[in-house]
Amino acid sequence: MSATSSSAAETGGGGGQAGRSWKWAALFGGVGLLILILDQLTKALALAHLTPGEPVNVIGSLLKFNLIRNSGAAFSLGSGYTPYISAVQITVAVGVVYLSRRLGSAGWAVAFGLLFGGAVGNIIDRIFREPSPFHGHVVDFLQTPHWAIFNVADMAVTSAAILLVIQTLRGVKLDGTREHRK
Repeated sequence: MSATSSSAAETGGGGGQAGRSWKWAALFGGVGLLILILDQLTKALALAHLTPGEPVNVIGSLLKFNLIRNSGAAFSLGSGYTPYISAVQITVAVGVVYLSRRLGSAGWAVAFGLLFGGAVGNIIDRIFREPSPFHGHVVDFLQTPHWAIFNVADMAVTSAAILLVIQTLRGVKLDGTREHRK
């Protein structure tokens, strides 16, 4: 088996490099769009139906809906640095789109889609929500015990990080080829 056909077999592709790259780009885009829609829809529902400071038990104390507006990053850290956090998130989103041209596996495509959708979901909040553009507060509403209040975008970014680590540990490169370990 040649190196090219071996690579195609490992990535589950066929039909040439162009066919594989479109398949992974479509998966990346589909996952990213799904996450973005879910994130914005759930935030709109939270804003319409929840009152800040009045948590609602969903599954006992295991899961609560608790509406807050977060000007910082995770765990509300860096609340005075919202424009910088926005710039980092925009840079991540642009970097993911740039690197997505090299996608060669489903794992990387899904991870990049999760990362992109989550980053853009929170970027939209930072740009378009009060108090002002690039100073906007992110809508968070999901609360579990002993953890920060978060949203769908945050879950997607965290899931992406886990998938990226798994892909790396499995030796799957961004282009879908595998590292050959001795």
